[in-house]
Amino acid sequence: MSGPRVTSRLVLERLEAVPDGAGGMHESWATLGVLWGEVKPRTGRETRGETGQVSVTGFRITVRAAPQGHSARPLPEQRFRDGARVFRINSVTEADPAARFLICICDEEVAT
Repeated sequence: MSGPRVTSRLVLERLEAVPDGAGGMHESWATLGVLWGEVKPRTGRETRGETGQVSVTGFRITVRAAPQGHSARPLPEQRFRDGARVFRINSVTEADPAARFLICICDEEVAT
């Protein structure tokens, strides 16, 4: 059996609190690195977001594995960016017993 086709260049990002210079903080996304992955769509739905109707599509993104605690290992609440597209990571698990790949269950939200 062949492995996944990891042909999509994905930037892994983490949310950070950054000082705003006036004693407060604002949120910013920091780049952790680039991973290559296989992006497969799942199901979608339409829902109401903060700014109106939002189309939410689920994706299964497979990337090469990294050990627990390594900065290249995706975590829930992080996200992948592919150009203008953003995939919020909901869960991460090993794809096979040998732990060669990770499966990330993600959502992409698009305002409609």
